[in-house]
This record gives sequence, C-alpha cells and structure tokens, in this order.
Amino acid sequence: MQANSPFSPAPAQVRIDLAERSYPILIGTGLLGNASTFQGLPAAAAALVVSNTTVAPLYAAQLSQALQAHYARVLLVTLPDGEAHKNWPTLQLIFDALLENVCDRKTVLFALGGGVVGDMAGFAAASYMRGVPFVQVPTTLLAQVDSSVGGKTAINHPLGKNMIGAFYQPQLVVCDLDALQTLPGRELSAGLAEIIKYGPIADMAFFGWLESNLDALLAKEPAALAYAIQRSCEIKAWVVSQDEREAGLRAVLNFGHTFGHAIESGLGYGQWLHGEGVGCGMVMAAHLSAQLGRVDAAFVQRLTRLIERAGLPVKAPVLSTANNAGRYMDLMRIDKKSEAGEIRFVVIDGPGKAAVCAAPDALVRGVIDLCCA
Repeated sequence: MQANSPFSPAPAQVRIDLAERSYPILIGTGLLGNASTFQGLPAAAAALVVSNTTVAPLYAAQLSQALQAHYARVLLVTLPDGEAHKNWPTLQLIFDALLENVCDRKTVLFALGGGVVGDMAGFAAASYMRGVPFVQVPTTLLAQVDSSVGGKTAINHPLGKNMIGAFYQPQLVVCDLDALQTLPGRELSAGLAEIIKYGPIADMAFFGWLESNLDALLAKEPAALAYAIQRSCEIKAWVVSQDEREAGLRAVLNFGHTFGHAIESGLGYGQWLHGEGVGCGMVMAAHLSAQLGRVDAAFVQRLTRLIERAGLPVKAPVLSTANNAGRYMDLMRIDKKSEAGEIRFVVIDGPGKAAVCAAPDALVRGVIDLCCA
C-alpha cells in the first residue's frame, strides 16, 4: 500500500470491495449538486436528506435539486449540530420524519454533513423497516476520509462513544471537495488527524508526503486535498475489504482512538472534536508503543510534531483531579476492543505497521501521567 506520485489527479472513484455490498467512493468537485452523480441508485418514490443546522443552509438546496431528477418527493430533516446531540432523542427525529411522511422501505436516505450526521443517518437507515438504502454525502474532511467509509453507524451513550450501532454499508459515498471550502479551521484540523493516522499504520511514504504538504492542506489547496482524500480512502478501502466487521485487521484503523474516545467522553461530548481526541490519542498511543519497545523516541517526536503542526492538541487533558489515570482506565475499559475487561490498544509495531495488544496497567498509567503533565 504505497503512495502514488504527489499531486496526481484524484481518480473518479475508489471502490469498496465487499461482494454484493460493494460501492464506489466518488472524489471530485461539483458533485453534490449534479443530478448525474446519483444515477444508478435503487429506485424509490422518496428520498430523505438528513442534515444539520450548520450544513443544511449551505448545501441542502443544491442536493435536493439534484435529487429531484430521480425522486418524486425529496424531504429534509434538519438535526441539531454537534457531538452532544449524537443520541437517541436526535435519532428519533429521523424516524419521526420517515413515519410522518409515510416513507416505505425503498426510501433512500442521504446523509449530508459530517461524521455525526453520517453515523446517525446510517444507523437510522439500518433500523427503519429493518433496513433501507442510504448514501453518504460527507461535507467535512474527517467524514470524507474516515467516518463515511466502511459502514460503521452508531450513536453515543453517556458511558461510551459509538457503543450503540450497526455495521451497515451505504450505496455510494460522494466526496465533493467544494464543500471543504466552507469548513472552519478547527474542523479542518480535526479531519487532518484521521488523515495523519494512515501513515503510521500503513504507509510511511504517505506520512512523508503529509509532512511536506501540510501547509497546502491547511490552505485548502484542491490538488493537495484531492490526493490526501484519495490516498486515505484507498487505505481504508483495502482494510475494510479484508475485515468488514472489525474481527481483526480493521481494528488498526482505531490508532489513537482508545485514548481519544476516553478524552471525548471524559470531558463531555462536544468539548473536544473527535479529531482533536484522536490527534492527542495518537501521541499517547505512540508513547505507549515506545514504552513497549516497538518504536523509538525519534518516531514519537516526528509524529507529535506533525500533529501539532496540523493545529491539534498534543497534551492530554486531566479528566479527574482525584485519580486521573484511574479515570482514563475506567473509560478505556468500555472501549469496543476490550476483552473481558482487558484494555487492548492499537500500537505502532514499527513505522508503517500497526498491531493490537494489551499493555500492563502500570505502563499505561505512566503514559497517561506523562502526556497529561
């Protein structure tokens, strides 16, 4: 899985290979408002666009107009924005819209927004009438390179992030680069975290490219964004095609997430963006990898520098003044990779290769103390 030449034009599509559940990821400009983008989807009388209060005013009209070429009715439900609303009451708003509009089991859902919208619309699609088709139209960098790809759908529980959900693949993913031009700087940085992770776990040549081209990405240069999204989707597509339901290999995509999810839930959902938690979590996981003797200090420093350059936090927050490391450990035991109460971490097993393993509690506590200091 080596990177192609820098700034090579993004292909029209990257394919997720899952037999009868296979689908394309389209990457380009001018896609969202183009009716031809959505040709070939399952026939239906109605489409429901699921968006939020931030994204809907920007892009819902364009998407709805494009969909009117294919569906007699195009409906819209607008959810409150933010990770704090990724819960049952907000999910019910989608079901309310479907039922109030007498939508049948052929109705197609379109997730227009970031990762929160995509996860909730996908979970609603998996659940409504035991499954209806859906399409991901991600409008954030993080969603385009990670959450929209691979069929993970979920909502949060107060005790754990993404603990209630389903594996349910979309029919299509549409990554319109134009939507990134309205993305706030903090959200852009959050998306870069999920791009950066692909280097240490799979492709250090891509990691080197990111080091050289980070300024172009921060400036939202289209050619740089196109290549970064393409390469990220290629890596994730390969991993998902090998392990759709995270029985083994796919867990490496959670590099930084065990620590990061603890930060998100410990602080309260929405205080840190998901990508901010992942960025800091990668620093913590890199330190753990070094403590386990799998990488050297120079690698940890190199990764930390890139994460900090991307505008992401590299110092972990204190979650408890009474027993900070204990609070982290309690939250991480709820992680989906844990087995019989034993926390399992994604570590770097040499640059460009990841592994999942347990670690002695004392070692993990030491890493937490170091990274929170």
